[in-house]
Amino acid sequence: MDSLQGFGSPSDTNSSSSNINLNSSCSSSSNPSSPTATLSRYENQKRRDWNTFGQYLRNHRPPLSLPRCSGAHVLEFLRYLDQFGKTKVHTQMCPFFGHPNPPAPCPCPLRQAWGSLDALIGRLRAAFEENGGKPEANPFGARAVRLYLREVRDSQAKARGISYGKKKRKRPPQSSASTSLMPTTPPPAPPPPSSASQ
Repeated sequence: MDSLQGFGSPSDTNSSSSNINLNSSCSSSSNPSSPTATLSRYENQKRRDWNTFGQYLRNHRPPLSLPRCSGAHVLEFLRYLDQFGKTKVHTQMCPFFGHPNPPAPCPCPLRQAWGSLDALIGRLRAAFEENGGKPEANPFGARAVRLYLREVRDSQAKARGISYGKKKRKRPPQSSASTSLMPTTPPPAPPPPSSASQ
């Protein structure tokens, strides 16, 4: 979600926060003492998202410190991001409501896609804890945020006519020997009949 970048300058004053660093690079998996260590794409995106959220808090009126941030502020941030969305979400009045591939343009709004928001919250949730936040105080894991994401998923699925059901994992094909219920060696021959009955 590269559209999250740059809605404020990094030179703005930093908010004071207890134990939580908004200016960290969020890279727990790389060696912090090595300046040439390259971060993964995920780590880079997580760092950008964390910095963007920090900028949002600093630009908030009144400015917010991270320890005072709640799930309600996270929801406000997610709604703010909708203006940068690129996913057409049809309204119920639209003739293309529920059509995955509409045949013509319509005036319905562009929004952030549910998958992008879900991934963003996952990265911010991890970054919060990597920067000293306590898991039980993580605003990105708040119940209100989970409910909002579920609501966005369901409404976008209806509006766009697509299903967001969990994908089934493909199982690797098994060899015919391992799928057979029969043993690979023939069973032993039955014992010969006893001659005691004569």
